Amino acid sequence: MKKLISFFALTLMMFYSGCKSSSDFPITDLHIHIKGGFTIDDAIAKSKQEHITYGLAVNCGLGFPVHTDAQIDSVLNFYKKYPQFLLAMQAEGREWLNIFSKESLNKFDYIFTDGMTFTDAKGRRNRIWMKDETWIDNEQEFMDYLANTIEKIISTEPINIYVNPTYLPAQMADRYDIFWTPERMDKVINAAKTHKVAIEINNRFKIPSVAFVARAKKAGVKFTVGTNNADKNFSGAEYALDVIKKCGLTKDDFYMPVNKRVNGSL
Repeated sequence: MKKLISFFALTLMMFYSGCKSSSDFPITDLHIHIKGGFTIDDAIAKSKQEHITYGLAVNCGLGFPVHTDAQIDSVLNFYKKYPQFLLAMQAEGREWLNIFSKESLNKFDYIFTDGMTFTDAKGRRNRIWMKDETWIDNEQEFMDYLANTIEKIISTEPINIYVNPTYLPAQMADRYDIFWTPERMDKVINAAKTHKVAIEINNRFKIPSVAFVARAKKAGVKFTVGTNNADKNFSGAEYALDVIKKCGLTKDDFYMPVNKRVNGSL
């Protein structure tokens, strides 16, 4: 009898856990890459299988394959065959503003960027996902500079979404709550609210924290779901779904771009 009760209890727990990993509204992942063995056909199949709409991101910027207006037109011609996907410009580095025309920017459904590439006060170009290209002389000073950089990016760059939010270099990531103080969170949140920039809930890096999202929701900031996959080994938007549940987010808390190839804008 005890074994039978334990079995039913376990079954109930599994069912409840499954219920918690769902959402009351359709999920759209706006940060998917066709790369690392993940093909456009894979995207079609995976999107249908998991009932998640995808926004496909094109990396555009200095040192990337797409770095001219003409190349953007070629990319857009390819994706015209796949109108079921939204299409994003992922603006790389800080130089992108001087590379692409406003006309080219307007051809995408939405634009996003992050603060993972920046030039510090000593003129050193940081790419903070690479340990050898991250310069940390003093952790607190580095963190202040990073928070100020993110605030400036959100306030001055023509983006719809700020992605990979609150990302920290590997040397500091295990002390997230120490570095992302309420004051630093509010600096980013206030900029996003003022300039109507959505904040991504990132599945791959599991950021920002629940505390950040709760604070941003209270301020009236909009969100998006994004994965930023490196390859085909991803699934389900599990982190975002968990945050949605814990923070009580609804459909109205999310930014949704318009598909310009579907509505006739392009």
